[in-house]
Amino acid sequence: MGSPITQPHPPSQPAAPQSIDERASRVGLRAVAAFEAAKGLLVVILVILLLVVHSRIEDYAEDLLFHLHVDFDQHFAQRFLRGASRISDSPLWTVVIGATVYASVRFIEAWGLWNRRVWAEWFALLSGAIYLPFELMKVAERATWEHVGVLATNVVIVLYMLMIRIRDSRPKLNQ
Repeated sequence: MGSPITQPHPPSQPAAPQSIDERASRVGLRAVAAFEAAKGLLVVILVILLLVVHSRIEDYAEDLLFHLHVDFDQHFAQRFLRGASRISDSPLWTVVIGATVYASVRFIEAWGLWNRRVWAEWFALLSGAIYLPFELMKVAERATWEHVGVLATNVVIVLYMLMIRIRDSRPKLNQ
């Protein structure tokens, strides 16, 4: 008899990239996901309010300044009222479309983080990092509690996402 025919072994293939992050803290990712979803929800609420009040926006702007005890002769008040009077249907729909896209992106990111998707971690890292220079400029121009709080929150999220991505780039031990 002849020798058995042996099949060559296929070349080993690299492991497929992981799509679900099993190592990241579920609580941490869900906290960031909730924050992103809250930003999206806030934008949706503001757009709905804008659509409801846009026909009487000038009246509402005046009422707001009156209730805040802002002098109508101040430069800020004049610019605010002028901006309210310039809102027409075309810029309004541009704002609505832009806000809808922004909110959709936030909701998609939140879903991905909630479900521990690696792509969402990368997206959160990159989208948060993009805003940092602008937030730093705002704090440098005028360091209000609001500006510092937004910057600090974003820095924490970016550093957390960076930590997760760096940790996942290292080989796992005990395998």
